[in-house]
Amino acid sequence: MILVEDDDGDAKAVRRALSRAQVPLTLIRARDGVDALSLIRGESGTPPRHYILFVDLNMPRMNGLELLSEIRADPRLSHAVIFVMTTSSDDRDVAAAFSHHVAGYLVKAQVGSDYGDLVGIVERYARAVEVPDMAALGVGLR
Repeated sequence: MILVEDDDGDAKAVRRALSRAQVPLTLIRARDGVDALSLIRGESGTPPRHYILFVDLNMPRMNGLELLSEIRADPRLSHAVIFVMTTSSDDRDVAAAFSHHVAGYLVKAQVGSDYGDLVGIVERYARAVEVPDMAALGVGLR
């Protein structure tokens, strides 16, 4: 799981929730869209072969919608499974995210202050759905 989140408190809460639930997923955090792109493109190390991205919308340098545009425009990354997780429930943000073919749109207030509901969603999704092998698609290869 790659969490693209600039808020330290939210990132720590997600990490604690995963640990508390003993979910066997590795959490990698990127602080904004620029860091996330560098990670998943293999420019700052080797990205995981299989991952699900959870992307906040409101971030510095490159926000979530800009990140979604970059990912979907890159043929090597366009198959990435992405969920938006944000404070915004604005219909325009929801529509903009789904125009980038996200797998889901989660409003932070609805996944609970302790992110317990998020952990359940991630765990069930990861068990039930095959995500693409990004290395097989050429991601991380230069």
